[in-house]
Amino acid sequence: MNKLLLAALVSGALSVSAFAADYTIMAPAAPGGGWDQTARSMQEAMTADGISGNVQVTNVPGAGGTIGLAQFATQDAGNPDALIVGGYVMVGAILTNMAPVTLNDVTPIARLTGEAVAIVVPAASDIQTLDDLIAKLKENTGAVSWAGGSAGGVDHITAGLIAKTIGVDPTQVNYIAYSGGGEALAAILGNQVTVGISGISEFSSQIAAGELRLLAVSSEDRVPGIDGPTLKEAGVDLAVQNWRMVAAAPGITEEQKASITADIKKMAESDAWKKTLETKGWVDTYLDGEAFDTQLAADISATEAILKDIGLVQ
Repeated sequence: MNKLLLAALVSGALSVSAFAADYTIMAPAAPGGGWDQTARSMQEAMTADGISGNVQVTNVPGAGGTIGLAQFATQDAGNPDALIVGGYVMVGAILTNMAPVTLNDVTPIARLTGEAVAIVVPAASDIQTLDDLIAKLKENTGAVSWAGGSAGGVDHITAGLIAKTIGVDPTQVNYIAYSGGGEALAAILGNQVTVGISGISEFSSQIAAGELRLLAVSSEDRVPGIDGPTLKEAGVDLAVQNWRMVAAAPGITEEQKASITADIKKMAESDAWKKTLETKGWVDTYLDGEAFDTQLAADISATEAILKDIGLVQ
């Protein structure tokens, strides 16, 4: 074989293997929720576009992601092939649980998506509109039970902010936290709670099937493809957006961080990922590097202020 051709083939093989790292992505929650969906969507996009030859997803549920975060920070320290999904929910859970391990103990890579929170009731509920829900909250706040994700997360924060905005005591909100979206959905569909609150993607198929009634979404504008008003349209002057991120292990080198960031950016720009955003109703809020580090610090500070305001953090 021609030596130049052989050298080119070897060089090409090396360049592919250098970029096609194998990754393990931890979803620090039970299957079915937003973090699990994010991790598995990343898995599909990264393998479909050849960004990674092999991506595995693991689930470690509990305490708003802080159990998984602690495990990840200790067991995967220095491992450049390990990633973890997190976001707004984890920020709140770290604060409310006074977790010893925080996002300072991992290596944030990028913010990936934003998503509106949906407020839903079972189809058979006597609550037809958000006005009906508000009336019940004003009559007896604690009698209205909310099913959502982990305590202190975006679902809990949004429920508290809705209460505060309509003039009732947010500390009286009867919020029941579930470790995964599947568990919360089962409670809502089983009429074990009054109302459900979570990311739109976790309820979309049940809304489309007529099993759940959508009262409102928390975004500034209506969500394309979703037939439901915003909170503001329904008379509650409030907008909240959940966001999700990916982080790498602590103790990696700057070169390793740069390589991981390049892979994640390729994924975020891939056709497979863009299709996922469209089908799940996620908003592309990609941000990496120093800009993300600055935004993350600001979000943590703002979340702490909100949690104190609604009585979840002292």
